Amino acid sequence: MKYGPGGQRALLNYVRELSGSSDVSRKFVRGIRDRCLRIGDAPLAGRIRDDLALGLRSAPFEPSAVIVYMIENDVDRIVNVFYGGRDYETMYRNAPADTN
Repeated sequence: MKYGPGGQRALLNYVRELSGSSDVSRKFVRGIRDRCLRIGDAPLAGRIRDDLALGLRSAPFEPSAVIVYMIENDVDRIVNVFYGGRDYETMYRNAPADTN
């Protein structure tokens, strides 16, 4: 699995800072990675988010994260993982049209 800018290390650091525990942060990131991999088992199960970008879907992970993905040519592409209550909907709505 590839990670975008900041990616896994940024998430590990963020969760470690909040929790004060390296073990908690590793378990959380491992859980997100495993959930991303399982999206392929039922890719159409995610919530359709065409209101944010055509073809976009979202899937929750625990109460504190949302996995955003697209299905392209029968491949599930994880677009981003938003955590910590970030308002990803507003971020998408305010993004320039060519990046959605």
